[in-house]
Amino acid sequence: MCTPGCNATTAVQIPYLRQFKTVLTAMISRRNIRVKVMQTLYTLDSLDDLSKPGEPQRILQQHFSQTRSLLVYFSWFLTEVARYAETESHKRASKHLPSTADLNVNTKIAGNEVLWKMLEDAALKEQFEKEKPQQKTDPELIRKIYLEMVETADYKTYAASPSRDKQEERKILEFILNDLLLGNELFVSHIEEIFSNWNDDGEMLVQLLVGYIQKPGSINFKQLLSPDKEQFAKTLLQTVIDKADHLQGIITPKLKNWDPERIAILDMLLMKMGLAEFLYFETIPPKVTINEYIDLAKDYSTVQSGQFVNGILDNIHKELVQQGKMQKVDYKKA
Repeated sequence: MCTPGCNATTAVQIPYLRQFKTVLTAMISRRNIRVKVMQTLYTLDSLDDLSKPGEPQRILQQHFSQTRSLLVYFSWFLTEVARYAETESHKRASKHLPSTADLNVNTKIAGNEVLWKMLEDAALKEQFEKEKPQQKTDPELIRKIYLEMVETADYKTYAASPSRDKQEERKILEFILNDLLLGNELFVSHIEEIFSNWNDDGEMLVQLLVGYIQKPGSINFKQLLSPDKEQFAKTLLQTVIDKADHLQGIITPKLKNWDPERIAILDMLLMKMGLAEFLYFETIPPKVTINEYIDLAKDYSTVQSGQFVNGILDNIHKELVQQGKMQKVDYKKA
């Protein structure tokens, strides 16, 4: 069984940037929001004392802060690999008896125009100062990845060109991201050691970063959640907490021969979340809710959980419709 924070898809399987011709900067998805609400509820279930005011929302906010920290660190590491050309040039030129090659290290990538638009983005600079990513990193890993990069055909072609074409400037940074970082097991292991949320947020944050490379300055690092999604997250969490007994009362009769005490904690939490969306989130279509929680159950709970959660939520949904308790209006994409 996966615990909150794990995922059926390994991080090494994430490389996929070549599928994107144009990637628009996205915000944190509702799926990721549901995951973080689920993880918060799971944490709360293990706590003995919930008397501290605002504790649930504080824990939820920590999860979103981890998402931002991961994005900031990933952005920083990418820029450091590109900037390492200058460091390598200086080191080799400082040798006691430098060769001609040592004195002529190509540093074109260190002046990459897209790279410097990123580095000059006040919002990103602020996060670098706040997060201090350099304290988490492995300098030797940056060097290794840089040395791998200079031996690739893509890099040699880029470095040999005397011009600075905007498309090529972006393309080489995407190459570093996709082939040298996401395609590198050492780097992925490094990220997994530092960030427990990598498997939850990795794919989404890669999309964000691709969009950011295409348009530096396009990410609001202080507010990765749009106001409506932030409200959705807070309301979903608080609703499941406040209505826990009522939700349990609706779910329990549908369990038939199942002992509620023996049902996986995550399955019960996911069913409560789904039921809360049925009853209290009138703009989310029931089909969307059911499909979302089936997927989450498959990814985070037991092998049978997807089918189990599907059966219970579908049963409850039909009953609520028959009773006229399913009030849904103005369907919107979840």
